[in-house]
Order: sequence, then structure tokens, then C-alpha cells
Amino acid sequence: MTAKIGFIGGGAMTEAILSGVLAQGAAAAENIYVSDHKKARCSFLSDTYGINACVGADSFISNMTIVFLAVKPQAASSAMKEIQKELSGDALLVSIVAGLTIDAIREFFPANKIIRVMPNTPLAVGAGMSAYALSSNTCADDAQAVQRLLAACGQAVEVREYMLDAVTGLSGSGPAYGFLMIDALSDGGVAAGLPRAAATLLAAQTLYGAAKMVLESGKHPDVLRDQVTSPAGTTIAGVRILEQQGVRGALIDAVLAAADRSKELGKK
Repeated sequence: MTAKIGFIGGGAMTEAILSGVLAQGAAAAENIYVSDHKKARCSFLSDTYGINACVGADSFISNMTIVFLAVKPQAASSAMKEIQKELSGDALLVSIVAGLTIDAIREFFPANKIIRVMPNTPLAVGAGMSAYALSSNTCADDAQAVQRLLAACGQAVEVREYMLDAVTGLSGSGPAYGFLMIDALSDGGVAAGLPRAAATLLAAQTLYGAAKMVLESGKHPDVLRDQVTSPAGTTIAGVRILEQQGVRGALIDAVLAAADRSKELGKK
């Protein structure tokens, strides 16, 4: 049977998943349904991706095989209340709500299998990173179904649920750190005399290439860094400034701060 996939919430993360899944052919547009409270947003998603989108999920929720809960944390309770009576007990419920625990979801959906996912927005370009945790009543087929959707637009890894706050701080929020670094490196290039367009291209492709080398070589980042750091050369001069300015410590603290915030959201 062809899976029918519903999304409760049509925000940026839903669009990222939609874009990646459709681009990779992991699901057909006619089998994807989105509910959002803004009519204009529904029209945009429908026109852009050819999926079914509407205000409210009443018209489709009972027929869904997989349902993604993709709303802001503060809206999660009301969203779950809206669909709890109509959602089939056989449907797989996938939550991408930061901080919302499986136990909290279970209060609304005691019969359903639940998978918590922390994705990130590069799913939209096929380069996402997602981590997921399974409820105790899920089976291998459930995990494979979600793994297939997520891996179609990046990479996905299974973790224990208690690790998801750390995942949120690292890969969930991480693209923002990367964009900030690209912007800063571009500014440095402009300050050194490069045109803005060229500086941004150089910065973005350089970080992309560095990440690709880590993923494909299997080498530790320190080893790869040493390979481009000649004695008394240009690179070590730049690295010395980064260390003096505490860039490494700032990135570590950013991950920890975001992870702590995820824990706080889970308590509300």
C-alpha cells in the first residue's frame, strides 16, 4: 500500500522535508498532505510543490499512514488536541517538535507508534542531517520508513531519546552557525579586497569542501587541518587568531546553550 504522508504545520522545516523528499523521489506529491493555519501558506506550498495543502487537517488526517507533527513547541499541545480523535491508531506519528518528549506525545496518542526526529533545514537541498529516536512499540519497518524519507534528502542516524537535546544544539541549530561563519569569512574576504559575490562563493564552497573531506575521508578534522597547516605559513597565522579569539570555545558554548534551551522547551 502506498504511504500517505501528512504534515501538521507548513513552516520552514516542513518545506525543507517536502523539497528534499520530492526532489529525491521518495514520495509522490499527490500522496502528501499539509495542514497550516495560514491560507496563503497553504496556497504557496500547493502551487510550489504540487502537494495537497489546506487550513485544518480534518479532510485528510484519518487516512494518513505517516503523520509529521511539525509545529512550534508552544503550539504542540493545541495541534495534538486537534487531531487526536481523528488520527488512526495505526498511523505512525513522527514529531519534529524541539523538546517534545515521546511520553508527552503518548498522553495524546496512547495507541500510536511514535518517532521523534530532529532534522535540519539543509534537507531542502539533499544535504540534511537528522537524528531520530523510537518509542518502545515501534518496529523495524517503522524505523525504515522514516529512515528512507530522511535519508532521501541527507543522512539520518538513530539515537537514544535523551540524546536529542544535544542533537538539537549541534545539527539542529548548526546550519545557523555555518551561515554565520560563511558570512564572517565573506566579510573577511571583502576586507582583504575581494568582490562580495566572489568572497561569498569562496567562503561557502570552502566550508562545503571541508565538510565533504571529513565525511568522505574518515579522517579526524585535526588530521585534515594539519595537512593544510604548513610551518610558519599563512594557515597557522589564521588559526592562531581564531584560537586567540576563542572561536573554538564559542562554538562549543553555542551547542551547549542550544541544547539547554531544547531541554527548557521540553519542560513547558
